[in-house]
Amino acid sequence: MAKLLTEYQDNEHIDTFTLIKSADVRLTKTGKTYLSLVFSDRSGDLPGNLWDATEIQINTLIPGTIVKIQGVRGAYQDKPQIQITSIRVSESGEPSNPADFMTHAPIKEDVMRDELADIMLMITNPVWNRLLRKLFSAAQDAFLRFPAAKMNHHAFAGGLAFHSLSIARLAQNIAAQYPQINKELLLTGALLHDLGKTIELSGPVATQYTVEGNLIGHIVLIDEQIVLAANELHFDLHSEDMVVLRHVVLAHHGLLEYGSPVRPALLEAEVLHQLDELDASIQMVTSALEKTEENNFSERVFGLDNRRFYRSHYNVIDK
Repeated sequence: MAKLLTEYQDNEHIDTFTLIKSADVRLTKTGKTYLSLVFSDRSGDLPGNLWDATEIQINTLIPGTIVKIQGVRGAYQDKPQIQITSIRVSESGEPSNPADFMTHAPIKEDVMRDELADIMLMITNPVWNRLLRKLFSAAQDAFLRFPAAKMNHHAFAGGLAFHSLSIARLAQNIAAQYPQINKELLLTGALLHDLGKTIELSGPVATQYTVEGNLIGHIVLIDEQIVLAANELHFDLHSEDMVVLRHVVLAHHGLLEYGSPVRPALLEAEVLHQLDELDASIQMVTSALEKTEENNFSERVFGLDNRRFYRSHYNVIDK
């Protein structure tokens, strides 16, 4: 059985089929063209550069393409990469289904669909409940299948729902501990806060940012969808129900420099921001430790200030 990408060790020869997750054309300091590639399979990602890329390679080695790759696993700045010696597009009779090379959420789609429905039943505020049902009637399938990001946290098929539902579970426990929190507002924010990523991102296969994603971003995109849905439902945009919900969603990144147009000014907005950070951080560290041997430090985690994390024998993590 062929090894998965993350199973190769340093200086080991790689010979396998893999999916191109991203491909960026770049120039060296001397002006030569090369491709900065990220390869992916169900074990994770591995970057590599194709030096002196030809025009044909640039046009054929695109995201979503399955390729046969040969090379050696190396490292650059403490991060693993493949030193490519040979690469070609998969041919007839060889692996051709991108889904076979994708990582997936650890919870099945049907289970997450049922949990989403159960959480909606907890929200009795008629404005928030009707907004949720209208927005998810159009976006539910994408919500359940999209990743939460192109890179960094929950960057796998189903990651968007997995992340949002994880926050909703945390929100229920936090609200039980702190009765001053409006649980329904927090839950509504948990379900909606990243729903704009179904517009910001291209989908679960070789995820890229859309034009709207690059130019507008998921926070503004979901606020726009909330406003459009509210208008169709004839809700008063100036009502407190609408204003506080929009604020919770708009403020969930916490800081202006991180993309939120406002900083949290409601208790529920601050809690959602903190839960979002917590869930994302835990997933990023867990993902790094999954690829780390016991009693060793992980590769650097870009989303956490390029820190490395130690895997001790206390960590119960499936590899």
